[in-house]
Amino acid sequence: MAVHDNTAAAPPRTAFYNDPVIRGIIYQVLVAAAVVAFLGWIVTNTAQNLAAQNKSTGFGFLWETAGFGISFTLFPFDRSSFYWQAFFVGLLNTLLVAVIGIVVATVLGFILGVARLSSNWLVARVATVYIEIVRNVPLLLQLFFWYFAVLKAMPAVRESYQLPLNIFINQRGIIVPRPLPDAEIIWVVISAIAAIIGAIVLVRTAQRQRALTGYYSPAIVWAGRIASAILAFGLAYLGTVLVSTFIPVLARFGTLPLIVGVATAALTFSAFAFYGRVFVTFLLSWAVAVFLLGGMLALPEVAVIGLALVLALGVVWSVLVSDRRPQGAEAKLPWALPILVMVGVPAFVYWVTGANLGFEVPVLERFNFKGGLQLVPEMVALAVGLALYTAAFIGENVRGGIRAVNKGQTEAAASLGLKEGDRLRLVVIPQAMRVIIPPLTSQYLNLTKNSSLGAAIGYPELVNVFMGTTLNQTGKAIEVIAITMLVYLTLSLTTSAFMNWYNARVALVER
Repeated sequence: MAVHDNTAAAPPRTAFYNDPVIRGIIYQVLVAAAVVAFLGWIVTNTAQNLAAQNKSTGFGFLWETAGFGISFTLFPFDRSSFYWQAFFVGLLNTLLVAVIGIVVATVLGFILGVARLSSNWLVARVATVYIEIVRNVPLLLQLFFWYFAVLKAMPAVRESYQLPLNIFINQRGIIVPRPLPDAEIIWVVISAIAAIIGAIVLVRTAQRQRALTGYYSPAIVWAGRIASAILAFGLAYLGTVLVSTFIPVLARFGTLPLIVGVATAALTFSAFAFYGRVFVTFLLSWAVAVFLLGGMLALPEVAVIGLALVLALGVVWSVLVSDRRPQGAEAKLPWALPILVMVGVPAFVYWVTGANLGFEVPVLERFNFKGGLQLVPEMVALAVGLALYTAAFIGENVRGGIRAVNKGQTEAAASLGLKEGDRLRLVVIPQAMRVIIPPLTSQYLNLTKNSSLGAAIGYPELVNVFMGTTLNQTGKAIEVIAITMLVYLTLSLTTSAFMNWYNARVALVER
């Protein structure tokens, strides 16, 4: 039988355009050429149109005098300032509202997300109603509500609501004391940053040791008990002094705050430490309630009303957390220790360096307040509207992330004896974060971009100041729009990069 040897024959060659790799490269080159040609046509056409209208291009206008004022600035600005200074005013105002909104929306959103899954019927329904109402109403309409229906409906200047610490609220905004730090305060700021870093290191070290050995070291436990006693003494002393201001009979006993402070601190070393914390919380809550109500209600029974309000809230809270019981100090991280570090170190440096942080108190004169720092209603309405609106979406993201965690994880944590709060904090939330963070990043970007709606209520953010007034006065449309787009692009990319880094940190590591 004849045998044909085909192994030496070369495979048939195909045309280069049939090669998938080469064909893909050709397509990409064609698309890139088309994009470059389109951009070149836009630039050439724009340049010809500007030349026909005798308009020049360039960024030299940034060093020209602005000639207009801005109602709210974080640094001195007047009509003689330059356009680049107006740009930074708008940028800082945008960042201010974005940062405040992100912080408040994150905290409120996590509370709403957890509350929606609460076994308490009332808490779950209240959270559901809030989310469904807020997220289904347009944001611009909500901004109009907070600005026109709430803040602009506040009393006139002479009938301002007075809150504690010389804070006033009227239709012109919120007036707070202006801080006046001296040169030595920089050491307090540096020590505060160092104390925060030290507290974080302390907490991570203690948690790492507990993960390895199953318990905290005796030094950490005893340091936490001493820190808890010191904080209890200080808070009980402060609460008693505050309560004595509206119950004059208590002020007759000069040593009463000291006795109450020592007794409360002693309770922290006993099995009744939980009741000491409840007592301190009651004192401080009562004092805050009386101060808040005293600024809005000119009634002699305001102390009784405040007491009734605090007791009612205490009963509601005790019902909501009725399944919780105090635990031993060894079972939970002694948070009093890092708190004391973060508070005590800056306070000690403040005392040693002789630093002085004064405040310029606002004083009501004939037509308006003099001194202090005025938060205009446009800024307050924008920050509140953005935070409440975004919190509704973050709440749904948190609820979805918690739902994504396998139920077996919760059951396993329960079998180890962890209580409901610890199961959520130590087991469920850490695993849910990998699901929560991607949509959370989108909400942060949306909040930052939605701050441009502040132009509708007159808040001097970047779009209002730079793309509004500056563009109208200079006519530099291309330059102004390009700078504004570059700013928002930079903010978005920076936020995304940070959140992606954090997402990689909390992602599960599989072996």
